[in-house]
Amino acid sequence: MKLYVDLTSKVIRVSRESDEKRDENGKQKVERNTGRPMWTTQLFVQDTDGGEVITVTTVGERPTMKIDTVVVPVGLEVIPWCQTKNGQHRSGIAYRATELKPAAAVKAA
Repeated sequence: MKLYVDLTSKVIRVSRESDEKRDENGKQKVERNTGRPMWTTQLFVQDTDGGEVITVTTVGERPTMKIDTVVVPVGLEVIPWCQTKNGQHRSGIAYRATELKPAAAVKAA
């Protein structure tokens, strides 16, 4: 099951430009089925209740939006995760989008 985020009434800005998503050895991660490179982009999501910084993973071409660009994460998916390693339990939420588009381009279409 996939969980998607409703972005209605949210303003989303790039707060750190895209960078390679790296594994524990410092090598850029790639998508398992396709071998396409993975990228992370830090975004600031704001609505009337406040704001939050999230890191979104995309695959393929590197997103090129500059800091403070208003964007729309297309198909933003929430992925809960849990990991146990050496007796230590960790969990969290990951975010993945099919692409990041400048909001101006989405409004024009």
